[in-house]
Amino acid sequence: MAADSLSPAAPSETDRPPTRRRAWLMVAALLVFMLLNYADKAVVGLVGVDLLRDLDIDASEFGLVQSGFFWLYAAGAIVGGFLIGRIPARWLLGGVALLWVLCLLPMVWSTSFTVLLVSRMLLGFAEGPSAAMALGVAHSWFPAAKRTLPTSFVVAGASFGPLVAAPVITFVVARFDWHAAFVVTAVAGVVWAVVWLIVGRDGPEEVGHGGSTFAALPERVPYRRLLTSGTVVGLTVLFFATYASVSIKVSWLPLTLRQGLGYDATTAGWLVALTYGSGGVLMVLFGAVSRAMTKRGAGVRTSRGLLSCVLVAMAGLCTILWPSLGRGPLQILVLVAGTSLCVGAQGVAWTLVSDVTPARQRGTVIGVMVSCYSMGGVIAPLVLGGLVDGASDPLAGYRLGFAGLGALLLVAALVAMWLVRPERDVETFASAPRPVPGRKDTVDA
Repeated sequence: MAADSLSPAAPSETDRPPTRRRAWLMVAALLVFMLLNYADKAVVGLVGVDLLRDLDIDASEFGLVQSGFFWLYAAGAIVGGFLIGRIPARWLLGGVALLWVLCLLPMVWSTSFTVLLVSRMLLGFAEGPSAAMALGVAHSWFPAAKRTLPTSFVVAGASFGPLVAAPVITFVVARFDWHAAFVVTAVAGVVWAVVWLIVGRDGPEEVGHGGSTFAALPERVPYRRLLTSGTVVGLTVLFFATYASVSIKVSWLPLTLRQGLGYDATTAGWLVALTYGSGGVLMVLFGAVSRAMTKRGAGVRTSRGLLSCVLVAMAGLCTILWPSLGRGPLQILVLVAGTSLCVGAQGVAWTLVSDVTPARQRGTVIGVMVSCYSMGGVIAPLVLGGLVDGASDPLAGYRLGFAGLGALLLVAALVAMWLVRPERDVETFASAPRPVPGRKDTVDA
């Protein structure tokens, strides 16, 4: 049997109109969940110039703070991934959102570099499992063939968060001071948690064969096989690069626009908002494009895998180019394209994880993937901070850093293009011998 000819699983019987309405209500709530998640990430970058001045820290120390957010991110992702399916989504996501609030509160009054660093580390731990939790709940509300668009909407919250936060926080800081930005994000977290505890629920979508695009996917696959499959490894590499890009955008883009290119605070805030807004729009757009390609008969590797890789490669080229262009419309266009295409690829690519992972194992696999690719968020802000401090002038450091980031995106896209083959991996899982109880040589790794 050819790899692309694997028959799709039958649609779920739970896809009735009342369920669809409730499902899209959950998608809306999860979009806001991811919106707040990324607003919390972005707040330090958005107040960065004032924070650098008041705390008397340099670019390397600022890079350390932004990197510190990701030091415990991997541990949080693994712990959260283990809890998915073991604690009802109503309590799990509500509790996580309240934990974010507790981590934000110290910066409402503190002016200590140590407090800032520790609070960002703890916030990173609390936010580590957010994507896995949100996608796990979203996928439980939709049959496999219809997950691409809702997945794109949920992940788009990552772009809409800074889009909303940038102008709001810029206004708040100008009217009050940078501490007020942490008050706003903490209050928003409390409001969301209360609403979620009222309306949030796990979905009715059955696990097992109905949880994947492929009917051939077994109900359980040894983790050793899952985590070393080409698709999971390729996606992890792709996400490592895109997450490095996201962390640079969250951490350094406002400072690059102000310190490196000379934009004023208001203009820089709106440009940052534009990059996030266009990313969210393209994420939903490419989710629809992927769905249309599938309807027209394209294989899953093409409509979800290769599409994502091409978008990331194009983002890499734009990332290399934009800092070297002169200020003006062309530079803004290339900047927006580079950030938006990279983000737009993520919603489509995330759907592939559920295509090759049995439903009961999805949370753990996503948690492990997040823990691996989040290292991009640890490394990238530190490297860029060091380049800026070591350069003859800030702009030269920023140009070198973004050129390296663009090259990373290009390489990751090519590697993922070679490795991501979901049809082949599912066929391999289906043909593998099933574990026999009591046999040590077949125990699930």
